[in-house]
Amino acid sequence: MKRIITICAAILMTASVFAQSPEKMSYQAVVRDNANNLVTSNSIGIRIQILQGSEFGGAVYVETHTSTTNANGLMSLEIGNGTVVSGNFITIDWTDGPYFIKTETDPTGGTNYSISSTSQLLSVPYALHAKKADSVSGGITETDPVYTGSQASNITAIDIANLSNLSGMNTGDQDISGISNNQQAIQDTASQIRSDIPDVSGFISNETDPLFSSSVASGITGTDTTYWNNKLDSYTETDPIFGTSVASGITGTDTTYWNNKQDQLVAGTNIAIVGNTISAAGGSSSNDFYLGQDTLGGIVFYIYLDQNGDQHGLIVNKNESTAQWQSSFTTTNATRSWDGVYNTILMTGSPAATYVNGLTDGGFTDWYLPSIDELSILWHNRFHANKALNAGSFALLSNTARYWSSTEYNASDAFYFLSYGYSNNGNKTSTYSVRAVRAF
Repeated sequence: MKRIITICAAILMTASVFAQSPEKMSYQAVVRDNANNLVTSNSIGIRIQILQGSEFGGAVYVETHTSTTNANGLMSLEIGNGTVVSGNFITIDWTDGPYFIKTETDPTGGTNYSISSTSQLLSVPYALHAKKADSVSGGITETDPVYTGSQASNITAIDIANLSNLSGMNTGDQDISGISNNQQAIQDTASQIRSDIPDVSGFISNETDPLFSSSVASGITGTDTTYWNNKLDSYTETDPIFGTSVASGITGTDTTYWNNKQDQLVAGTNIAIVGNTISAAGGSSSNDFYLGQDTLGGIVFYIYLDQNGDQHGLIVNKNESTAQWQSSFTTTNATRSWDGVYNTILMTGSPAATYVNGLTDGGFTDWYLPSIDELSILWHNRFHANKALNAGSFALLSNTARYWSSTEYNASDAFYFLSYGYSNNGNKTSTYSVRAVRAF
């Protein structure tokens, strides 16, 4: 068991030179193994959750990181700069606390988070600055500056009052007397301009449209101009008959099947025709399975080839229910993490096992409660399988539910898998979601 030692008692805030509120938080930690030796120069998988209210509160923000420890076993990352799983770091209302930071670590660099720690986010420099700003009281006395060296320093109140009198009658503060003396000169100039304009009345006469008898347009008539914007209105057109064309044999039935060409075909044995796709119908000997395929009573979520090259894998039922693992505490020895069939057989009297054993979807009765490892495979392949489905048609796992596995932990607890991507053990009498699987 490796363990992680957090260096900082409080998360370090990344500040800018303008003292704006940061959008990231720096996080550093030292990783040691069970012998207290530093885990150096090694890839580390981290999941960060910001919890609200308490260390068991809801997660308002979740992200993941992949970091690398240095020669001293130290790894560093910036919270708010990882791969976002849910929430928006920028929009977190830090005044609506308290907030706690939960870190989960996979020392091997993957997403099997085996180390977990939770600590409260304490006051940071920006919060302390805001607290200090709230305590400021009293007024600020402000006086207008005096600009003695400005060109405007000699403007008086009387000057400002006279600004509105720059038009209209002379008020004594401007000289416009010369305007009246120039009026006669302006009139004399206008008379001279009029006398200089020549008399063009003799050039005005009746004008008629010229005739262009030699123009290519000379034959245009009134009817032609009527049809100018409707050129085809005066012509009759009929569809030609292409008796020798390769398209001459096309019928109305052919055009009906134009975009659904395979609808007129008949499938043979073990052949399926869906739309424009011809494929094997599927079965224990078929090698045409693919992730997300809706077949054999459910959805294919895992495929592997045996030594003969034949496909095998797991199919998840498209329906789910809720049930207890056990109604009372007994030891079943259903402890295999990889073999759900073996475990389900041993779960005598289990409400969860009773539900999956009673399923007949697709005409199959070999449904069973998946082991914890099989649930993990389903979670890791959920996006690949969902991508192959029609959008929104089926969700492999709920985003919020806990799913019972068939793997027993002890007399009172069994393992369940949380849709966030990790497993835990819970009380057998708890009611969690149940999703059946079968093998092919």
